[in-house]
Amino acid sequence: MDYQRHRREAMRWNILLMLYKSRPYTTNERFIVDVIGAIYPDVTALELRQELDYLADRKMLELNKQPSGIWFSDLTRLGVDLVEYTIDCGPGIARPMKYWSE
Repeated sequence: MDYQRHRREAMRWNILLMLYKSRPYTTNERFIVDVIGAIYPDVTALELRQELDYLADRKMLELNKQPSGIWFSDLTRLGVDLVEYTIDCGPGIARPMKYWSE
């Protein structure tokens, strides 16, 4: 697996996790950049927006793009189910395999 692909897929998973933990509050992109920046110090706002758009296209989250330029996001039911391992994860998101039982 090439590095850029791994980075994109892992970043998507980390975005979903972060939004899951911040529920029920809406999260703005600046906060997401700060959190994801702790994992990937060289992340750019453009790169983050690309991954947010990807996840919104897959119906994992809803984006509210304000005219002021700030984006806000919330997980959808599908995004919550993915993080909670109640649905399968397709390609494009680096969700770790579930190795524990409940």
